[in-house]
Amino acid sequence: MKKFSVLSIGIAALLVAALPLLAQVPYAAPGHAHTNVIVRDATHPNNPSGILPVTFKEAYGFNRIPNEGQNMTIALVDAYANPNITTDIAYYASYFHIAPCNFQVVPVGSPADDSDWGLEEALDVEQACALAPQATIILFEANSNSYGDLLTAVATAYAAPYNASVVSMSWSGGDYLEGDSYFDNIVNGAGQPVTFVAATGDGGHGVGWPSDSPYVVAAGGTTLDTLTAAPLSNPLSLDWGAESAWSGSGGGIDTGGEPEPSWQVTACAPYSPNGYRCVPDIASDANPGTGVPVYDTYGYSGWIQVGGTSVATPDWASFFTLVNSKRVQNGLPTLSMADPDIYNLAYNSSNYAMDFHDITTGDNGGCGLDCDAEPGYDLVTGWGSYQAQNLWAAMIALPN
Repeated sequence: MKKFSVLSIGIAALLVAALPLLAQVPYAAPGHAHTNVIVRDATHPNNPSGILPVTFKEAYGFNRIPNEGQNMTIALVDAYANPNITTDIAYYASYFHIAPCNFQVVPVGSPADDSDWGLEEALDVEQACALAPQATIILFEANSNSYGDLLTAVATAYAAPYNASVVSMSWSGGDYLEGDSYFDNIVNGAGQPVTFVAATGDGGHGVGWPSDSPYVVAAGGTTLDTLTAAPLSNPLSLDWGAESAWSGSGGGIDTGGEPEPSWQVTACAPYSPNGYRCVPDIASDANPGTGVPVYDTYGYSGWIQVGGTSVATPDWASFFTLVNSKRVQNGLPTLSMADPDIYNLAYNSSNYAMDFHDITTGDNGGCGLDCDAEPGYDLVTGWGSYQAQNLWAAMIALPN
């Protein structure tokens, strides 16, 4: 990939080697995307491990949001096909006592089955089911992992008859600036308002597309420590303990020509060279060691624990879906590219302290300021993770 240094890839390889049963899909050829999911544990297929849905919701405040995505469509765009995805999501929902999710698969072309991308699909769909269970959750399976096929699936997702208001893209690769038109046309009014979310990658310091597009919300990764692993006795209690930057989180300053958007100038000012897009915008749990359970019977034998920024991406997309659901209920339009809204809220210090967990420890490399988590905005975790119940209320109130 063009924009990942040899050093950062080498560090990522050492991290993979240091952890047992840790595996990741290889980086893709130019013009193609790779997934951003890492397997941490596949040795206990009969029992889920990691941060379970109820604990995840208590940690970030989703348990205090009185909305589950009603009347909204969230699109999850991936490549190839998982033939077991429908039965696997049904089992996942039943196991965790989630009402059956309104789920469907839309092949865009004739995608072949692929177990690597099949795991990505299972992760994306199950996280959306856990956090936005009453939304219409549609998995769009692109014909291949080429940018052309993936973007065709993206365009299918936000066009009629599907009209998704949020599009999740848990994949990344090298520069493809011409692909920005698929996102730019929508946010500039060529269709219904849409928010796009993309993973920053799992190779540490470095920037990949489409997360570096100025029209896309870039999701980085953290290490989340909850107060307790067990569900709390009070369902409205919060379980967030501490959070630090995950060493694998992609992030940095774009070097491939993506301009710095006006709403990011102040946040990017401490970093050099300036004038180009800074990544990420926000972050949430992605460390495989504090990852989430996924049920996958196509490439695996049942439960596995996974991490990567492929976790943060559908999680943030689900959050925006909850925001949109309440906005429409209140007679307001859905968010149109949520990035400017996030930055405007974060620039207000009183809002920032209430709406975000500011991540100030950890790093994604050895490049000093550009690799370190810092107070406020930084190039590893962006503005940080959500205090979901507060940020949800703040984003509902925006005029947009």
